[in-house]
Amino acid sequence: MSVFHKKFFDPSPPFAGIDIGDLSIKAVQMDLEKKHVSRVRSSGVKLHSDAIVDGTLMKPDDVAAGIVSACEQAGISTKELVCSLPETKAFLRIISIPQMTAAEVGEAIKWEMEANIPMAIDQVYYDWQILPRHMQGEPDKMSVLVIAVSRVIVDQFMAMLSSVGYVARRFEIESLAQAKSMLPEKHDETTMIVDIGDRRTSFLIVTSGIPVFTSSIPLSSEAMTDVIGKAMGLSRSEAEKVKFAHGIGSALKNDHIFQAVQPIIDGFTAEIRKSMNFYLTGLRYSQQIDNVILCGGGAKTKGLMPYLSRQIGKDVQFGDPWTNVQFKNLPPINRESSVQYTTAIGLAMQSDEDII
Repeated sequence: MSVFHKKFFDPSPPFAGIDIGDLSIKAVQMDLEKKHVSRVRSSGVKLHSDAIVDGTLMKPDDVAAGIVSACEQAGISTKELVCSLPETKAFLRIISIPQMTAAEVGEAIKWEMEANIPMAIDQVYYDWQILPRHMQGEPDKMSVLVIAVSRVIVDQFMAMLSSVGYVARRFEIESLAQAKSMLPEKHDETTMIVDIGDRRTSFLIVTSGIPVFTSSIPLSSEAMTDVIGKAMGLSRSEAEKVKFAHGIGSALKNDHIFQAVQPIIDGFTAEIRKSMNFYLTGLRYSQQIDNVILCGGGAKTKGLMPYLSRQIGKDVQFGDPWTNVQFKNLPPINRESSVQYTTAIGLAMQSDEDII
């Protein structure tokens, strides 16, 4: 298994990355020429709000139609897909086990998962990777990264894709795809990635290239739109336009927009601090968090990034999804716009070594 950071090279056949979100489908395929990207095929389509609820396919036919539409609009030439799985349906843990051979680890993992994963082992698909260093200061033990996902969810997604003639060659949880696209292959720092989506915000902490913590909260970009609409008596579409034009408003002037969204963005701040504190005091895989990067559609909200930076006392930046991609020419999508395609880009950055 490749949980993290395989080098990007020309796979055969090519694979398309499909980010299946609660309210949208985003598709990306990269055409390569001598290991340089010569073309990026990309498109996004919206889904009805009841098509996917909390990561569960409620209307699989509608989602399948959205995938077909996104692929056709992008001009994607393959039926071989690498797809995202919702963060809320996945479990990522680092467990410590006695030193043993790689052949023995597989059996030991089954016993440890019963205590570390809140689902029975026969109800999940799981994979694991032995980590190159001891994560909890136990030199007599080995650390293993385990990722498990509900079988029901994976089977639903596979059946949905198969119904329209696509093949899922690999599934990857959203946060790992984001890290693959935004963090350099040799990453020695500890970074928190904050993905502000339409219906939820997810956190991932990566230290020395190893994903060590994930969580998800219901605060979202959509919540900001809702409170603006209620405070100003606007329809949803009108409130979305106001948010796009003015962002979080002016904290200095304490205007109506800022007053409306402040509880939401202060909630973001509180959850970021809570995750940081849990990592630093509970997990303690490193002594500090060096930087914070934002991605997802909500990351582009005007004024949000500097506000969060001031509140948590750390430099907060837009993630760059093209960090590990070498282009023949200039990137086809600028950095600010491409943050909403971060997951799909990471999914598209698969090598044939990654496919299981």
